[in-house]
Amino acid sequence: MIHHLIDRVGDWNPQLFRELKGRLKGFNVAIAVVLSLLGQLVLFLYQLQDFPGETHSLVGKYCRQRPFYEQQQSQIFRQSNDLHRQLDGYRNTQPLNSDRIQELKSQIAQVKTKNSEFESYLSNNFCPTDQLDMQMWWREHWEYIFLSLSVIFIFTLLVAGTYLLINNLATEERRGTLNFIRLTPQLETSILTGKMLGVPILIYLFIFTATPLHFIAGRAANIATSYILSFWAVLVAGCIFFYSAALLFGLCCRGFSGFQPWLGSGAALLFLILTMQIALSGSSLNHSTAWFSLLSPFDMTRYLFPNLFSRRYNSELIEKVQFFYIPIGTNLVGLIGLHLLNYGLWTYWIWEALKRCFRNPNATILSKGQSYFLVACSQVILWGFTIQYIENYCPSTPPYKLSCSIHDLNYQIQQNFIWLVLFNLVLLFGLIAILSPHRQTVQDWARYRHHNLSGHQSVWKNSLLLDLILGEKSPPLVAMVIHLVMVTTPVAIWILLAPILNVHHSRNLNWLINDVGRLNAILGVGLFITLMMIYATIAQKMLLMKTAKRSFWAIGTIGAAIFLPPLILGMLHVEPSKYAIVWLFSTFPWASLEYSSTPTIFMALLGEFSVLVLLNFHLRKQVRLAGESATKALMSQ
Repeated sequence: MIHHLIDRVGDWNPQLFRELKGRLKGFNVAIAVVLSLLGQLVLFLYQLQDFPGETHSLVGKYCRQRPFYEQQQSQIFRQSNDLHRQLDGYRNTQPLNSDRIQELKSQIAQVKTKNSEFESYLSNNFCPTDQLDMQMWWREHWEYIFLSLSVIFIFTLLVAGTYLLINNLATEERRGTLNFIRLTPQLETSILTGKMLGVPILIYLFIFTATPLHFIAGRAANIATSYILSFWAVLVAGCIFFYSAALLFGLCCRGFSGFQPWLGSGAALLFLILTMQIALSGSSLNHSTAWFSLLSPFDMTRYLFPNLFSRRYNSELIEKVQFFYIPIGTNLVGLIGLHLLNYGLWTYWIWEALKRCFRNPNATILSKGQSYFLVACSQVILWGFTIQYIENYCPSTPPYKLSCSIHDLNYQIQQNFIWLVLFNLVLLFGLIAILSPHRQTVQDWARYRHHNLSGHQSVWKNSLLLDLILGEKSPPLVAMVIHLVMVTTPVAIWILLAPILNVHHSRNLNWLINDVGRLNAILGVGLFITLMMIYATIAQKMLLMKTAKRSFWAIGTIGAAIFLPPLILGMLHVEPSKYAIVWLFSTFPWASLEYSSTPTIFMALLGEFSVLVLLNFHLRKQVRLAGESATKALMSQ
């Protein structure tokens, strides 16, 4: 029957048929099922060691007489504290009342004796079996099993499945069968979906065997069916995202050899541990990096099952999450939808990259047109999670009291500004690496671009500018300008509108209004754009080198250009407050904006722009020379 089912699957997805036929052997299936059943049995029996039997304490958790004995313990404790407090009071009173002090000491000794006798009674007597709350114990027993299985499901599916997928691609690449698969007439989505469903099939079988116990344990622990199904939905969406990322990593990072699967699964494990600790710390999602936390299922798991890891959890922290002030965390449907949309969005972009680089491993991960939509989408997400209503600022000026908290949008943006900058820097440098073509590609583009132009098309479609904006093989400098404009426009708008948004007249804008100044801040944004364009130009020039290690040269040169100047200035103790103009011409000019005049900053911007123009002039000449044919170069000599 299994082979018949596999044959039916082969008609729908041949790649899935290939994966299932190679893995669903009788011995492999038996091992997966036996290991799952054995693990469930061990988990069930492990919790039975705490079964409340005849030796359960009178003050134990499951003894119904516990409140009575705890009340007696509390009375003895309070009586002892009162006597000690009275004794201390008489000792500090002049003249000393010796008789009363001796009387109190005698009473304290009696209380100690009474407490010792009570403790002895508790240690020598146990809770009657008819007074044990077995219903409560079984509920917590099933809850322990349910939560343990939930955590096992997350780590097993996401970490082990990631390892198997990356290892499968590495093995196919090493054997040469991956190129054979690329030549098949199947669609990319069909092939990659077949791998996602077929490669981890034994893990799916392992989890599927434990799913009935997971559901039964959840219902026995009085967990709503909707919550269990919600957990499964988030877990499935997480698997699709992680497995898609694993496939992309396996296709694009082929230089790690046998270490590649361990690197990918280790990164997944580290991410899950990090986000699990963040979820356990009870941190809220009112920050721009909330989307990053939502890529892990632990936030939603913690919300659905508050007793996870036996710590108190404030569900209001996740229920208050907003997106451009829209309250999307007020109910379960909104939170589940938020997780699924977040997973779906980033999975979509991963699949766009997968479809491009699967057939042609040398192609860029994203086209220039796709990169524009990616940058726009990322800015909407970052600013959407940044702009949330939260009482985050405590002004110290009248008419506010010291304990008063208000919502200050400017303060909210300032608190998230460092994360906005860091993410956009990673995004921009990543786009430079992705979109910058190597020497042969640029040479072909410069040499044969005019052959691809058709006379019947419009002038705009044949223009060089359109080719620089959307062309696959053209240098990415114009595209980087568009990316930088998209990234910096929200920041520039905020700098201009910040005083208008300061409706509470708070002092948190002193740095922008009095220290730096809005005009200087805008010029600082211009310095950022110019520097990023210089880095993009240098990277493209390095990639036009004839050496085979041009990528390492590009990374090393950009790294040196970014970090060496501030490092040298710091080692020479050149402080921005004393030598502001020196820092303005370094790769970290923003440190001296506060100490520089507007004309000086403008001159620094003009100087960096001149460097950018010279670099692009030399790059243009380099591209033109690279595009000349070998015959023309020989004739010119």
